[in-house]
Amino acid sequence: MAATRLELNLMRLLSRCEALAAERRDPEEWRLEKYVAALEDMLRELKKQSSKPAPELLNEYSRKVDFLKGLLEAEKLSSSTEKALANQFLAPGRTPTTTKERTPATKTVHLQTKARCTGKMRSELLGTVCSDSEELNIRKRKGLTSDEKQSAVELDAVLQHHQDMQEKLAEEMLSLARSLKNNTLAAQNVIKQDNQTLSHSLRMADQNFEKLKDESDRLEQHAKKSVNWLLWIMLIVVCFIFISMILFIRIFPKLK
Repeated sequence: MAATRLELNLMRLLSRCEALAAERRDPEEWRLEKYVAALEDMLRELKKQSSKPAPELLNEYSRKVDFLKGLLEAEKLSSSTEKALANQFLAPGRTPTTTKERTPATKTVHLQTKARCTGKMRSELLGTVCSDSEELNIRKRKGLTSDEKQSAVELDAVLQHHQDMQEKLAEEMLSLARSLKNNTLAAQNVIKQDNQTLSHSLRMADQNFEKLKDESDRLEQHAKKSVNWLLWIMLIVVCFIFISMILFIRIFPKLK
């Protein structure tokens, strides 16, 4: 089903929100919060439409909007520990929003946020934490700090690890598919041989049945012939006895 105008607008705004969330924002930045509120309204309208997308796609949209909303709520927390804990419970999207993405943008934002919170917690423990406005000014003047560089390196390492895991999983799935194909072919050969054996057995059974029928017919014919001969013999014997009795009576008359 083709995407509706409302769904296309939601996808564009969602992609824009993911790009804004990936940037290092000023604490007074208000656009992302307004955009996320607009996303919630658009998502509610999309769920009410008759030509709405598939349930899986709607769940993915809801998952990404909830992630962005939770990300904004986590940024409002005062402590870096609370922010890190809140980020642990966020669930990023599973699929890319646009075809240009190899990895879902929300997953990248999630990893960046976790790395940033970890860097801030490390800085607080070392006593070198500074305010958000001062950090932004230092970043504008001096570029990335060592913590940010380390966080970027950690993010690259995490992304590389996930990519390696995906490649390994793809190889395992390919191996399983090959094994399943080989097992299927072997099972087909066994079934084919069993069918041939069964067909041969059925042919032999039919032949044996025909032979048994022929032998039964012959035996029945023999039985009929034997009965006929016996009947004639009995008739001959009865006739002989009858004639003998008559002759005996004629030859030996009754005594007076």
